[in-house]
Amino acid sequence: MRILFVAHSEKTHYFSMVPLASALRTAGHDVRVATQPDMAAAVVESGLVAVPLGTDHKWKQVMQEKGDDSWAGRVVEAVTNEVDHDALFTFFDETTRDYFRTVNNEEFVADLVAHARSWRPDLVVWEQFTWAGAIAAEAVGVPHARMLWGADVVTRSRLRFLDDVDHRGDPLADWLTELLTRHGGEFSERVVTGHWTIDPGPPSHRIDNGLDVQPVRYIPYNGPAALPAWLSEPPAKPRVVVTAGVSVRGYFGFDMFSLGALHAFADLDIEIIATLLPMPGETIDDAPANARVFDFVPMAGLLPTCAAVVHIGGAGIQSTAAVYGVPQLVLPGFWDTVVRATKLVESGAGLSILSHEVTLERVREDLVRLLEDPSFKQGAEKLRADVLSAPSPNDVVAELERRVADVRA
Repeated sequence: MRILFVAHSEKTHYFSMVPLASALRTAGHDVRVATQPDMAAAVVESGLVAVPLGTDHKWKQVMQEKGDDSWAGRVVEAVTNEVDHDALFTFFDETTRDYFRTVNNEEFVADLVAHARSWRPDLVVWEQFTWAGAIAAEAVGVPHARMLWGADVVTRSRLRFLDDVDHRGDPLADWLTELLTRHGGEFSERVVTGHWTIDPGPPSHRIDNGLDVQPVRYIPYNGPAALPAWLSEPPAKPRVVVTAGVSVRGYFGFDMFSLGALHAFADLDIEIIATLLPMPGETIDDAPANARVFDFVPMAGLLPTCAAVVHIGGAGIQSTAAVYGVPQLVLPGFWDTVVRATKLVESGAGLSILSHEVTLERVREDLVRLLEDPSFKQGAEKLRADVLSAPSPNDVVAELERRVADVRA
């Protein structure tokens, strides 16, 4: 089969697709990755064929111009809680206008449809917010699958919204209809969620939205990396990672965790590995003596050596820690992070402190709990077993072949 993966230019979202795309390629399928020009190099570095199309999106610039910090809070509220219809309408209106339209810019959509008509893929797999992939698949009449990288909170919010659509309309459907009309397709809810959904999340953490879901095991991929020599030596003390991931620094130029804040752990008999960029006005010297600061260390190599990890809820770090059975302290406060952190706490694999409730004293206290209470390690090992119970990307290849054949039948 010819299989076209589609992702807008956001590396951490794309990275979750790499293991499945690679499995399909090594099974003999012809795999391409369509993306915006800025991410083409990352696709090539992952060993796959990149098809750079359209123009790069301007999401960072849109957010800077918007200058509205309250938007992030409205997003978290809409995808986390059962808010009223007015709040859901505002969420879909703002998010469609500012985010979905921006990352699926018109040039990218048009070039993607043209490429699909030329190459004629048998299947399109698109990152969960890259609806350009669904548009292209519908335009050429081929099956398409939406691939998640986090909790399926937007679908849950949409189902609640559809229970009571009012005269103001449906912002997401209106936008998708506009694109489909332009490119020769028709809107249905299949455009929003695909023929089926590929979910790499832990089976026990999945949100049941009543959709056809194809599970796949999460396989960590951090991009090209070389393991530092010091990782070959076992740590002399319990090793704790403190990280903010890499997505946020791409927008702000620094991480949402201060090096100075690491002094909350200065008196603990632990080794801290902080993968952080100094905030404005900071230097590496601001870190305590028991901390080593690095710009980047591949988590797939680092986390297996760790007793705990402290992070802000990024899907990649949370999923990678789950794979290796590492207890987690999550400080969530954006998009679906609160939902996933809640699932983590319920599984017994970690603790969570909402971002607006964070104090250094509480973070220190909860980290000590993670390190001293063996129940968290037991919960993390149970979560690891749950992750490993999902079929591997290699196992899923045959399932996708069958699903495509069923749609065509």
